[in-house]
Amino acid sequence: MAIKKVWIEEGCTVCGLCEMECPDVFELDDETAEVKEGADLESNEDCIKDAAEACPVDVIKYEEE
Repeated sequence: MAIKKVWIEEGCTVCGLCEMECPDVFELDDETAEVKEGADLESNEDCIKDAAEACPVDVIKYEEE
């Protein structure tokens, strides 16, 4: 099953783990992490799942087809 949507819920602590795990999909600013617009979710499926599992506050979510 392919990932079709990724988002970050409220409560991000801006720890940077998501960006380290999957830099092609996630980026940080001073206040929050974001999913990069136009990110290739299909090619980065494994690292998206790794980032979601590594998130210490469990706010990275994804939806599969």
